[in-house]
Amino acid sequence: MAKTPAQRAKKHGAAATPPSAAVVNAGTRRSPAKAQGNANLIVIAGAVASLFLFWYFHLLTLNQMTDLSGGLAMPDSMVFGFNTSHIEALRSAMNDDALGQLQFVHKTAGTLFPLVFGLSAVTLMAINVAKKWLRRLLWVFPVLFAGIQLWANVAIDDMLGAKVLDAGSVTLASVLVVASWVLLVVSLAGMGVALSAGRRKKAVPEPDAAA
Repeated sequence: MAKTPAQRAKKHGAAATPPSAAVVNAGTRRSPAKAQGNANLIVIAGAVASLFLFWYFHLLTLNQMTDLSGGLAMPDSMVFGFNTSHIEALRSAMNDDALGQLQFVHKTAGTLFPLVFGLSAVTLMAINVAKKWLRRLLWVFPVLFAGIQLWANVAIDDMLGAKVLDAGSVTLASVLVVASWVLLVVSLAGMGVALSAGRRKKAVPEPDAAA
């Protein structure tokens, strides 16, 4: 009859029952390098998706919308803003179907682009910037860009679809569009700062490696 561990310990001492070691699956361990690699893959995928969505939204779809507006530019594409006369002409040139198509574009690519870009920018900054204060400062710009861009989409749709054009709604939409473009440029600059900080961080040798 087999003896229990307690019986073996009583007869032969503690050496008869050596302590059991925890079994660790080495395959589940994640090294810092592996975690960094996974984060980089997310950033690369986000960057590719952002470039595609920017091309599809601004360079393709909004340009094609000019075929439905008599050649007039869409408000989203006007980097320096627009005035009431342009919007009045645009409202006269676009019928209900054209306005509905623009609203659909805003709800699809116009929504996905700022969200994907903002998330990608925040992730890139998080993995490359070690200083917490600088990282949080850089985060402000892509987050603001995403929020302002989404707000601009709604403001433009409300402005073009209103029964009576209000000068205040035109001013609001114009300011939001200009702000979104400015924040996009600043966010791209912030991503450049983050990449530069990441390269400097990699160039500094680890304490163990230096020893």
